[in-house]
Parts: sequence; C-alpha cells; structure tokens
Amino acid sequence: MALHNKILLGLVAGAASGVSLNLMVGLPLPAGLVTFIRNVTEPIGNLWLNALIMVVIPLVVSTLALGVAGLGSLAKVGRIGGLALLTFLSLTATAATLGLLMVNTVRPGTRLDPAIQAGLMETYKGASDQAMGLAQTGVSIDLLVNVIPRNPVKAMADFNMLAIIFFSLMVGVALTRLDRARARPLLDLLESIAQVTIGIIDMVMMAAPYAVFCLIFSVTARFGFDLLISLANYVLTVIVGLFIFMVIVYPLVLKFVAGRPPRAFFQKAWIVIVTAFSTSSSNATLPTTLRVAEEELNVPNEVAGFVVPLGATMNMNGTALFEGVTVLFVAQVFGISLPLDQQVIVVLMSVVVAVGAAGVPSGSIPLLMMVLAMVGAPMEGIAIVLGVDRILDMCRTTVNVTGDLVTATVVDRFAGVKKGTVVV
Repeated sequence: MALHNKILLGLVAGAASGVSLNLMVGLPLPAGLVTFIRNVTEPIGNLWLNALIMVVIPLVVSTLALGVAGLGSLAKVGRIGGLALLTFLSLTATAATLGLLMVNTVRPGTRLDPAIQAGLMETYKGASDQAMGLAQTGVSIDLLVNVIPRNPVKAMADFNMLAIIFFSLMVGVALTRLDRARARPLLDLLESIAQVTIGIIDMVMMAAPYAVFCLIFSVTARFGFDLLISLANYVLTVIVGLFIFMVIVYPLVLKFVAGRPPRAFFQKAWIVIVTAFSTSSSNATLPTTLRVAEEELNVPNEVAGFVVPLGATMNMNGTALFEGVTVLFVAQVFGISLPLDQQVIVVLMSVVVAVGAAGVPSGSIPLLMMVLAMVGAPMEGIAIVLGVDRILDMCRTTVNVTGDLVTATVVDRFAGVKKGTVVV
C-alpha cells in the first residue's frame, strides 16, 4: 500500500476511534483516558512532529541557498521573488475577502448562546491571557529590524524563520557572485546537507501512519460535541470558505494561470494535503512539500527550493480567510458593527498578519488578537474560538500548504527556468 494511503488510513482510524470513544464516555473525560492521551498518544504524535521539525532548519538553509545560487544571477532571483510575492499576496487577499463575504452572509456571531459564550470565556481565559501577552509584543518595528539577524546561529536556535530565510537568501546571492571554483566547496556541502535531510525525512515518514493515528485520536477524543454544536455556524463558515478556496479558487489558478490540469495536480499533491491536515504545521509539512514539488510536479529545484520554503513562512491563504471570519465573528458576538471601511482594514491586516504567522499549530492566534484590537473588538474574545481552533487549524494549514505548491507551479510557468539546466 502506498504511503499516502497508509497515512489516510491512520487518519480515518484515529478520527473514528477518538469520536467513538468521546461519544461512549461523554464529557468530562474520565481521568484514566485523559492520562492515556497525555502520556501515550500525544507524546507519540509529538515525537513524530519533533522529528519532522528537527530537519526544517538545515533543509531551509540548504535548499533556499542552493535555489538562489542555482539561478545564477540576481536578475533571475528578483524575477522569481517578484512572481512568488505577487502570487502569495494575490491569493492571500482573495482568501481574506472570501472569508469576509462568508461571515457577512452567514452572520454566525449572532447565533451563539450567551451561556455558551460565558462558559467559553471562563474555560479558555488562561490560554487567551497567554496569547494576549504574545500578541502585545509580537508585532512591532522590532519584527522588521530582526529580519536581519545579528547572529544567524541564534536565529536558528530561536526558530526565527524570517531571519533564517533572509540569511539563506544572502548566502545564495553571495554564491552567485563568486566564480564556480570558489563556490563549489560550499555548494557541495549544502547539497550534501539537503540530501541527508531528505534521507532523514524518508525514515521519519515511515512512522507517519501510526503518528497520525495518535495525533488525530488525541484531538477527537478530547473534542466535545456540545462545543462543536454550539459553535457549528462559525466552524462551518470557516470550513466551507476554506473548501471553496481549495476546490474552486486553486483549480482556476492552476488551469488558467499555471497551465496545469487540476486533477493531476491534486492527485500528486495528496500526500502533502494529508500530512498538512494531520500535523497542522506548515513547517512540519515543508520537507514533504518540497519533495512533491520537485519529484511529482517537476518544478525545477531552483524554483522549488526558493518558493516552497518562502511559502511556508509567508504564504498563509487559509490563515487569512480564518482571520477575516474570526474577527467579524467575535465582533458580531459582542454586538460590534463594523462598517465597510473597517472591514477593508480587516482584509488588509489579515493579509499582513497571515504573512507573519508562525508555521506551527495555532501560530496565528497571537497575531489575530492584534487585528481584533485594531477594529475595537475585545482581544479576550479569542477565548470563544480556542476550543475549536485545533480542527480549524488542521483545515487552514491544508489550504496554506496547498497554496505553496500552487504558487510554485505558477512561478515555474513564468520564471523561465528549465529543470536541470543549472547544476549546483
């Protein structure tokens, strides 16, 4: 059986087991089940996630630097970078706009039971207070200044992806300015690092079906149906919006912009979609995304090595849609009416904030609170959605990662880089 089918089987089995157990025992969960989840299934899933995230830094540094160096000139770097950023921003703005259209049509915030609202605020107050602390310090001029790291090693230790990407780009650009003889030793080293990380990824992915089972079981066993029913209108608004973007917007872009058949694209990208849904992390999915872009979609490694790592940090289409819906949902819950001009601000800020969202589970929550504050909605209102954020995070990460592959195909068409023309 193919690996992606095994992963899908693990996903379905884990979800079915968790939901069945949740229905049988009810809420609150028995202490023994909570202990089993905390000490067995969650650690197994997290070990696998950690193993994937472990290779993200060497993979990003090596592939991004090689991708830039392989382009051979700053003109090509600028062309590909411009195409990638234009596609990222266009897709992200479209997603945020779609989210606002959905939430204005359904108006889910007007249907939430006040008793449920009060209970959610109380239950998740601690989590929202912690996220608020991050939000108040997470976005500032220092964020822009720190894109250029004083200490690249410290940036890698802190998992500062923007700084790591900048450093990797500079290494690649510097390599384009050296003659081939002087550049060759470092190019060989980077190539070796890239190949070793890919080898590690292949080994880690062998455990994916079992780890995915544990991850999904842990989520669904804990997930109360009472909460899901109470927030059903909000959850469905987000999920339907993401589904529309996935099955309508992406295929249109693939067919008319990238010039690729959507059906073939999604067949080849299926393992990426399943992995993204299971991990809720763009960074954890990055190794698989890069491999599929190069080997299955035949995107030149010079393009894929540049676009895909950049997309894992900057291309957050699903996150932008989620943020647009969530801001207006919280505003509706608290009876705050946002006129059209403020909704435009929500779209713009959703795009900007999505770019800065961390590619880890629930990485957008602290920055989302900043958008809430900007439109006059209480930041504490984020507590209302924290109970269902995990399932929504799985869905929006899937859209985010698929968008990285879509962007890679768009850039591939217009960048003028042929596969295998540059040897690094």
